[in-house]
Order: sequence, then structure tokens, then C-alpha cells
Amino acid sequence: MKKLFLFLISIILFLCVPVATIEGQKVSKISNQQLKKVINKMTLQQKVAQMYLIPTQSGQQNTAAFIKENQPGGLILFGNDFKEQTKQQFIGNLQNYQGHANLSLLIGTDQEGGTVSRLDANPQLTGNQTFASPQQLYQSGGSQAVVKAAGATAQLLHSLQINLNFAPVADVSSDSNSFIYKRTLGLNYQQTATVIKTEIPQIQKNHVAASLKHFPGYGAAGDTHTGFASTDKALADFEKNDFLPFKAGIKAGAQTVLVSHIFVTAIDPDYPASLSPKIHQLLRQKLHFKKVIITDDLSMGAITKFAADRHVSPDLLAVEAGNDMLLSNNFAQGVPTIVKAVQDKQIKEAQINKSVYRILSLKRNLGLLKQENLKDYQKN
Repeated sequence: MKKLFLFLISIILFLCVPVATIEGQKVSKISNQQLKKVINKMTLQQKVAQMYLIPTQSGQQNTAAFIKENQPGGLILFGNDFKEQTKQQFIGNLQNYQGHANLSLLIGTDQEGGTVSRLDANPQLTGNQTFASPQQLYQSGGSQAVVKAAGATAQLLHSLQINLNFAPVADVSSDSNSFIYKRTLGLNYQQTATVIKTEIPQIQKNHVAASLKHFPGYGAAGDTHTGFASTDKALADFEKNDFLPFKAGIKAGAQTVLVSHIFVTAIDPDYPASLSPKIHQLLRQKLHFKKVIITDDLSMGAITKFAADRHVSPDLLAVEAGNDMLLSNNFAQGVPTIVKAVQDKQIKEAQINKSVYRILSLKRNLGLLKQENLKDYQKN
């Protein structure tokens, strides 16, 4: 009787272990407590390294070696990373990179369609597909065409081992000559919000994290790739209009938000949005975003000029502002600078821990983290 009782208890306990289904396979779900235990075991340098999304190094071997030695949180792939490879070679390279990452890599790219389409760099990877912009898709087939394309693109990215897409564009501009206009849906704020709300689940059901961009909204502001761009729009205008698509995407479950480099002078005249604590507080407190905040690329002209003029570390300012992850090619200088700032009590380690928890939660939710990834961090 006692043996039967113990047997029944063991069955009940087994059935109560949470599981997650990833592509039809059941895997043991990693608990929040396990993630916290991992973070407690990590060194400060390991934690800060997880906050970096870096470009690839010169060549596959150098990239693999860098990942093995430094353990960044992820990679961002640009057009050149897609060129001159077969699909098999491309997938093999990314799998090789993942094999060197103790806590798996977020691997992201900008695949919006239209003028920003990394997959267009190599038709071998896509079976000669072309990728129209969201605006073109909407004009030809309405919101249904946009949403369908977003899901199909995510499915393709997932098949290529890419798990983060810096899309959709949630910016709205009524000025057809503005920098961002061609990358928007070409709709008004509410219409854009309606499409975004439906688009996010279609992307993320394919095991690819979506990234709402470019918070708080470009509007008619200029191009921050080449230098400073600003808007004097009031906070009330942002709340009434620009925030609508972001709110819709957040409510729909967007896993990440990317913050732009524009100056919003009515909110923070001193810092670009990506480096502004005030902008990040709005995103957390007004829009109630609880997940991963990522900077736009910190090597863009607006930030390099700002850093040079002020003699500051943009990576350090980005962390102080409240970003969880940095798109940065400055890993070698940025990591020790941030580590020292924590050691000097300039930044609280609790803030770093929260960011790493969000990052590891995202990796878990994408099915990237497995129990075996955590073993080295769970030893007593």
C-alpha cells in the first residue's frame, strides 16, 4: 500500500512539472527561480556581457572565438552577414555560434521589407523571394497582406536560426518626405495601432521575438544614422498619438522595444531618447512595458557625435538610462566601463540583475535556453 501511495505521488509530481512545447517537442520549462539562481551565480562581467548585442567580427572563425571567450548576449546581423553563402552554410555558421554560447544567443536582424531588408542580400537563402515594404503590402492587400507577410517572414527567419526581428516599425509620419515615412505603414496612428496589434502575435508564434521600433516615434524627425535629429512635439501629443501603436504592440505581447536616438526636446532636451532616463521611465511607467528594452545601434552618427562632444561612454549612459540590451560594437571598452560603474556604486547591481533576468526570460520564452545550459550555474 505504501509503495502504491509513493508511486501515485511520483506520477502526480511528474505531471505537475511545467512543460513548454517548442515545435511539437516537450521540454522541461525553466522556472523563474532557476533563472534567478543562475543570475546569482554569474560574475558581474558575465552579467554585463549578456546585455550586449554585437555585430559579427571579421569572419566566422573570429566571431566564434569572440563568442566563446566573451559570451555576449547576442548578435545582430547586417547585410554583409547574409552574402555569399548557401542556406546550409548560413545555418551552419549560426548553429556554430550558438554552440559556443553558454546561455544561447539572441540572433537578430532588421527585416522590415522594402528599403530595410537584410534577406535581399542573398536570394539563395530565400528561394529568390522579394520582400515588399509594409506600406506597399498594405496598399496592395490591406492589413491582411501585412500580417500574413510578417508571419511568413518570421517563419523564414526561424528556419535560418534567427530569433529576433527588429520589426515592426511602429512609427507614424504624415510627411511623405520625412526620413521614416517609406518604412511606416503610411497610415494614421489608430490604423497603425490596429495593424501592429495583429502583426505581433503572427511574428512571435514562429519563435521569433518582435521589436517595436523606434520608440517614442520618429514622426517628422530627421535621420539619426548621420547626425542629430530632434522634435519639439509635446509629451501630450506623444501620449495622444505616437504612443498608440506602441501601446497596441505591448498589449499584444511584444517581447522587445527598440529606442531611437532622436532628441525629444519637450521631454528631455539634454539626451537622445536612447540615452534618456526620462524616455525610459515613460516606456516603463506610462506604457507599462515590462520586457526587454534595446537601444538602436550605438554606432550611429547621432550617438557617436554626442559621445565625442560630451566625452562620455554611450554604453554607460545607455545602461544608466534603463536599457536592458545595447546594440553596440564597443564591447571591449563598454563592458569594463559598466562593470566599474557598478563597482563604484554609480549603477546598482540590482538594476543589472533585472536586465539580465529579462534577457534570460526572453531566451527561455523563445526556447533557446535548455536545462543543460544552466548546469554550470546551478552547482552549489
